[in-house]
Amino acid sequence: MILHDLVHDLAGDLVQDVAPDKKLFKKKSVSAIKVTAANKVPDLFGDIKQNLLQAPYSLPPKYFYDHRGSLLFDQICNTPEYYPTRTESKLLSRYCQHIIDSLKVHHIIELGSGTSRKTRHLFDACQMLDQYPQYWPFDVCEPMLIETAQKLMLQYDWLNIQPLEGDYSAGLAHLPKPDGHSLYVFLGSSIGNFSEAEAIDFLKEVRRHMTTGDTMLLGIDRLKDKKVLEAAYNDKQGITADFNLNVLSVLNNETDANFKLDQFSHQAIFNEDESQIEMYLRSLTDQTIHFSAIDEELNLREGEKILTEISRKYSLSGIDNLLGQAGLEVMDHFEPSNQYFSLVLAKCG
Repeated sequence: MILHDLVHDLAGDLVQDVAPDKKLFKKKSVSAIKVTAANKVPDLFGDIKQNLLQAPYSLPPKYFYDHRGSLLFDQICNTPEYYPTRTESKLLSRYCQHIIDSLKVHHIIELGSGTSRKTRHLFDACQMLDQYPQYWPFDVCEPMLIETAQKLMLQYDWLNIQPLEGDYSAGLAHLPKPDGHSLYVFLGSSIGNFSEAEAIDFLKEVRRHMTTGDTMLLGIDRLKDKKVLEAAYNDKQGITADFNLNVLSVLNNETDANFKLDQFSHQAIFNEDESQIEMYLRSLTDQTIHFSAIDEELNLREGEKILTEISRKYSLSGIDNLLGQAGLEVMDHFEPSNQYFSLVLAKCG
């Protein structure tokens, strides 16, 4: 039995060689398929030992997204200052029918799906155009995947969902390959969380996973005024600060650490030389953190910082260079009048 048949047996999905008919779908209970890592990447303990026990201190942003962190990020998207979600959502709303009608896809595969907040625009377009692809959301948080899938199936009674649990930064070689044309979706300017070299490598891996006729929809944040950028990551309600500090709760829960959240402050600054927002947790006092689960200590002095996220911003020429080096060719490029954001539809070059 070939791989896609095996996966669909496990998922209870029905794969067809033509665009699926809504009436053929049979609703199933939702469970996530575990996608094993293709590349060896550090686990939380490994990342602590490699990146957090000696200066410069850092943590990968994937640890933000426990259940509470995912919900907090959803709240960030509603803040007045956080333009990326609002701008990207408007672009999707305006162009989703054009995108879906031009592609006629069988599967929508979303990398880093979260709560699938903006993907609903694509589902709305599918419904209006009588196209009924299957949806495969791929993310690290299984409870969020299941909860979101259940909500989506209530909203779209035709939608067949197979959640995929895993870390896309650990490689896509074990990601199932469905029959028919697929649209790979990577929204939320998440490509900015990679360094430029990492972003190219990641897009190359997506490119290798794509087959003839597959496409990719990519959200990319653009360079703009420093004040606008810094305000987006320092909202007045303090939700981004709570989101940033929540990663310390994750460390406490997962490693039996003793971080005291009130002894840290949130800081987000724009590094103009690197064209990126840098988000930090700043120690407000001299302190020693003990990770009981691995019997390690972190000694911080007042003012020392832990880098928790970067968010790179791109020019138009930077976008062209990024996609070109990854072997992807731009089919359509959508942007608002203020040029704050780019929504790019690409195919294999």
